[in-house]
Amino acid sequence: MKKDFLYLASASPRRSELLSQIGVRFEVRVAAIDEQREPGELPADYVVRVASAKADKIWADTKDLPVLAADTAVVVGEQVLGKPRDAQDAERMLELLSDRSHRVLTCVALRYGQVIDSRLSASEVRFRATTAAERRAYCESGEPLDKAGGYGIQGMAAIFIQHMSGSYSGIMGLPLYETAQLLGPLGLLDWP
Repeated sequence: MKKDFLYLASASPRRSELLSQIGVRFEVRVAAIDEQREPGELPADYVVRVASAKADKIWADTKDLPVLAADTAVVVGEQVLGKPRDAQDAERMLELLSDRSHRVLTCVALRYGQVIDSRLSASEVRFRATTAAERRAYCESGEPLDKAGGYGIQGMAAIFIQHMSGSYSGIMGLPLYETAQLLGPLGLLDWP
């Protein structure tokens, strides 16, 4: 095993940026898995299952380095908003989020050997009331198309966010506090 090195089971540039931010050395490996929510599956159970499945898939293909994976869902009530299919779907999601609070659940999972461990980050975000013109303009930017719930807190959608509590990095897609809890015991952080 290369010391201080892992696979990141994600094509997300935000997850790569966040992992680099804390000094972790990694190689991206994309896990092609079925991310459909099972009937009756609770939102928290869903993100834990998908993150774990991503880590398991890359581990099954490689078996030489620890594998870190994550999954994020935006939850309104018990409705899970994944990535929008297109700009119209993103506009629908943003209208649903307008002038209300929602939860952002992100699970980070680490697989190494026979062990898989995970942590769940739960945050709350409140959107101000948005207009149809604002939502359309945001969707025309292309920014919401690869993001759960159709928005990125780190991008232009920040102007819609009235309040948040929880983990900013978790809302972005990789909760760094929880990630460090998983990586620290394996010596995968460059500092104590």
